[in-house]
Amino acid sequence: MSSRQLGIVWDINKCMGCQTCTVACKMMWTNYRGMDHMWWVKVNTLPGKGSPKDWEKMGGGYDKNGKLAVGKLPSPEEFGEAWEFNHEEVLHGGPQVQLKADKTPTWGPNWEEDMGSGTYPNSYFFYLARLCNHCTHPSCAEACPERAIIKRESDGLVLRDMDKCKGHRKCAEACPYKVIYLNHTLNQSQHCHFCLHRIEKGVAPACVRQCPGRAVWVDYLDNPQGYVHKLVKEWQVALPLHPEWRTSPNVYYVPPLSPPHLDGNGNTDESQPRIPPEYQRYLFGPQVDQALSTLKAEMAKTRRGEKSELMDILIARRWKML
Repeated sequence: MSSRQLGIVWDINKCMGCQTCTVACKMMWTNYRGMDHMWWVKVNTLPGKGSPKDWEKMGGGYDKNGKLAVGKLPSPEEFGEAWEFNHEEVLHGGPQVQLKADKTPTWGPNWEEDMGSGTYPNSYFFYLARLCNHCTHPSCAEACPERAIIKRESDGLVLRDMDKCKGHRKCAEACPYKVIYLNHTLNQSQHCHFCLHRIEKGVAPACVRQCPGRAVWVDYLDNPQGYVHKLVKEWQVALPLHPEWRTSPNVYYVPPLSPPHLDGNGNTDESQPRIPPEYQRYLFGPQVDQALSTLKAEMAKTRRGEKSELMDILIARRWKML
């Protein structure tokens, strides 16, 4: 158990799916040999199968008795292999040459982008950024036969000793969030390390700092003045994804507020949310009902001209607040 724990809060209501966090991470950390297929941060459209495909059905984490529950190892096809394109042919082959991949793709990290669910006029979707959760109880560390994965005492980051990693991929089987990749060139597994070199210099991770919507916060959970502590511990509006897997993840999400249901005449029914409450509970657990009620209550206060600390935090007028 670490003495302190860094956490990230992602406000789903402010995420616009621009993938700036994804690209910032890609350019900084996974733009090297053997990493073409890696997306340590990716923003998926929900509802959807995500990346890797159907990852929520692959198992991992811990069972009700606290026993390690080893799951399925995602295949390269389920992750979405990197595609090669005929860029040179398009550039030099004349106006009739079309861009095409070297193979017929079957899946990719954003295969279902902006598709969502529901039927017109009550269709809906929202964006969910996913990365390593740097869990309090990392099942990946327990599963590793080489003991190559540690939870750092000073900040709770789950890190990998690349001198010890032999690419067994037991960590990937045990991780219920399926955010661990195999570098085929090195024959070693790799995952998000929370931009540890930036953290050590007091700089936020690239995904946090580059978010144009100011939808992400990072801080220590035990800092009572920090916004991560306030959102997770005090206001309790930021929740972990799939808490039933019992790894105690430290990436939290402010759940999406739902547009109202529309009837056949286009009239709104505020009592019936378009995003099914049962789907929100599936993602974030039963606590999501109270979190959404708190958000709505604080929004109502501001509409009445009253002050709300929670709304001031979530608006994030200055990037240094992150």
